[in-house]
Amino acid sequence: LPVLMHGDAAFAGQGVVAETLNLALLRGYRTGGTVHVIVNNQVGFTTAPEHSRSSQYATDVAKMIGSPIFHVNGDDPEAAHWVAKLAVDYRQAFHKDVVIDLICYRRRGHNEGDDPSMTQPAMYDIIDTKRSVRKTYTESLIGRGDISVEEAEAALRDFSSQLEHVFNEVRELEKHPAKASPSVEEEQQVPAKVPTATTTEVIEHIGDAFLNVPEGFTPHPRVKPVMERRHKMSREGGIDWAFGELLAFGSLAMEGRLVRLSGQDSRRGTFTQRHSVLIDRKTGQEYSPLASLAENQGRVMIYDSALSEYAAVGFEYGYSVANSEALVMWEAQFGDFVNGAQTVIDEYISSGEAKWGQLSDVVLLLPHGHEGQGPDHTSGRIERFLSLCAEGSMTVAVPSTPANYFHLLRRHALDGVNRPLITFTPKSMLRNKAATSAVEDFTGQTKFMSVIDDAVVDPSKVRKVLLTSGKLYWELVAERTKREANDVAIVRIEQYYPLPKKKLLAALERYNGAPAVWVQEEPENQGAWPFFGLNLPRKLPEVFSNLDVVSRRPMAAPSAGSSKVHEVEQKALIARAFD
Repeated sequence: LPVLMHGDAAFAGQGVVAETLNLALLRGYRTGGTVHVIVNNQVGFTTAPEHSRSSQYATDVAKMIGSPIFHVNGDDPEAAHWVAKLAVDYRQAFHKDVVIDLICYRRRGHNEGDDPSMTQPAMYDIIDTKRSVRKTYTESLIGRGDISVEEAEAALRDFSSQLEHVFNEVRELEKHPAKASPSVEEEQQVPAKVPTATTTEVIEHIGDAFLNVPEGFTPHPRVKPVMERRHKMSREGGIDWAFGELLAFGSLAMEGRLVRLSGQDSRRGTFTQRHSVLIDRKTGQEYSPLASLAENQGRVMIYDSALSEYAAVGFEYGYSVANSEALVMWEAQFGDFVNGAQTVIDEYISSGEAKWGQLSDVVLLLPHGHEGQGPDHTSGRIERFLSLCAEGSMTVAVPSTPANYFHLLRRHALDGVNRPLITFTPKSMLRNKAATSAVEDFTGQTKFMSVIDDAVVDPSKVRKVLLTSGKLYWELVAERTKREANDVAIVRIEQYYPLPKKKLLAALERYNGAPAVWVQEEPENQGAWPFFGLNLPRKLPEVFSNLDVVSRRPMAAPSAGSSKVHEVEQKALIARAFD
């Protein structure tokens, strides 16, 4: 039974309340009804209701989903009990949200040092004259003969004794000086060496599912070729990002894992790439290829979410806490929009384990990359996530191939390490024919590679090593081919945190001291550089003592607002990398 406690000012004033209420009846978010209890003290810290809401009641926002709202006198325990029972009965009968507005007052200030009479003098003159609910209700019970005076006094003594006992325990703890909490080293958080590859049979079976549609099903004429290509990829390779992702989902489901993905337009995909749910062009009937792969498979649940980040990310975080065996993912429409959920990221995803020991495996998929689409459709804010990385708090990754993304997701689901995963996913690279993977990259002994070394150049002839990641890697490779610059190695860092120190060191030692440069599309004050520029020289001084960066200039916004300016900047950035 979900029960949420609210304050009156918060219920009316916090946007996340309306966002969460809007999820109540949606297929991907239904909980069978929530009981909302508003502790209505008729003041928000020092702010009076007439200054904190425009509605008559603090609960009016719940009218948006037609919830019953019960206003009850907090000074009347039996009325409050009756309303609480009625609310629960309603929820159990109709499986919908219900709201209890417990109208009461705060006898003292907002905290120990707060004197509420400074801001609500008339209100607190009245409160100071009121007798406590305990006293008035006890007298009522005695007057009705429900309890005796002796029983009332015994109950009070028992409660006071319990309070005194706890108080003494706290005082005893104060005699022992507090110690600094130990840091969790990244090495202690390395995932187990779990196999993440699958078999050619599984790949082909998932490819077959995109052609084995129900009898009479009419695919959209623009989607049918996608279905046919996926079947062909499962045999011949050239697996693109979207199909590599679906192979991860499908293979995990066939192994009995629950797979859940939600986000704005996630069933089709923002960039018309995923097509995880097919829609009959004539009837609107839905067909989910991954839903019927095996008799006892795990569920694959892919939902289009409400146009919300805060509530949706909060829901997925909670789902991941409650079901640690599931692969639970939230996808931003564009990575930029994740800032709408910054509170959830700061309070829960990045620090829930450090603060409360609360473990989560939630995955955030954030489309990221400079494509000339302007500052609001460019960046998932890599720098913000990396600034929160410490004590093994999160995994942050930027895969550059479909196969490595496949292994990353499977490793995350199977490794037994409960840690959020932040993955920056591609946009234009979704259709880059160079950025595809062979069937063999998903099978055998293959696994996620946190660092991918350059397999093309002769290490003894390398004069410079470019470190990079994501779709920029493919642009640098194309430029190297154009220039015939075979004296430049390009090494990909696929996992930013925890920093893969040993693998990075092993890769760079092959190049006999050739200088390394970090190359990124983002402005110098954004992206991975603030993190790498600080940490690589400290943690690997033998190879990064003089690490330099090639990037855009420092900028307040993530990018320029003009696609033409973007093109000029991108060409200049790539050219500088080879100077």
